[in-house]
Amino acid sequence: MFAGVSFDAAPGDVIQIRGSNGSGKSSLLRLLCGLLQPTGGHVHWRSRRVGTRDAAFASEVAYMGHAGGMSGELTVFENLRFSLHVAGATSSDAACRDVLRKLRLADRENERMRHLSQGQQRRLSLARVLLSQRPLWLLDEPCAGLDAEGEESFDACLAEHVRSGGMAVVTTHRDIDRDGPCAQTLDMNRLSDGIRPTDHRP
Repeated sequence: MFAGVSFDAAPGDVIQIRGSNGSGKSSLLRLLCGLLQPTGGHVHWRSRRVGTRDAAFASEVAYMGHAGGMSGELTVFENLRFSLHVAGATSSDAACRDVLRKLRLADRENERMRHLSQGQQRRLSLARVLLSQRPLWLLDEPCAGLDAEGEESFDACLAEHVRSGGMAVVTTHRDIDRDGPCAQTLDMNRLSDGIRPTDHRP
């Protein structure tokens, strides 16, 4: 549990959340996206307080958690199309294939997801985020299981997102490229007991 978190983010910013296991990194992301409710304080988006089951806010957020939330029995392409449909995002088959190529999954398009490595499954989750076209990315350990080339692909996708005016809050055990767009780093190890959510005002 934690308290005392407060930060602002503007279009083009990346907020990096660091901390040991159990320090509250994942809980902070769940608070920001509305999966958890704070016991005190508020989350704001576009100068407006975010409420419970806030559909307008949810339509602008792409959340990537530890669990991919996709079916092992569906193919890579089927999982991507279905997850975008559930999220209400519209992307053409050509756009989906282009992103899969960018993330080195084109040769796996017709393979069932259960046959993918952990790193490949993370790249598929990232493909869903890229195709969502949401301005705010909330990413929980997006580089878990990725090799060096996969991390470079992630860094490039993140940099492209913020260059186009997007923003991101990312939990990670590795430093985001210091030549890239990281605006500030929050250290969860310095926070005390009790939940107090972030004020997020772009």
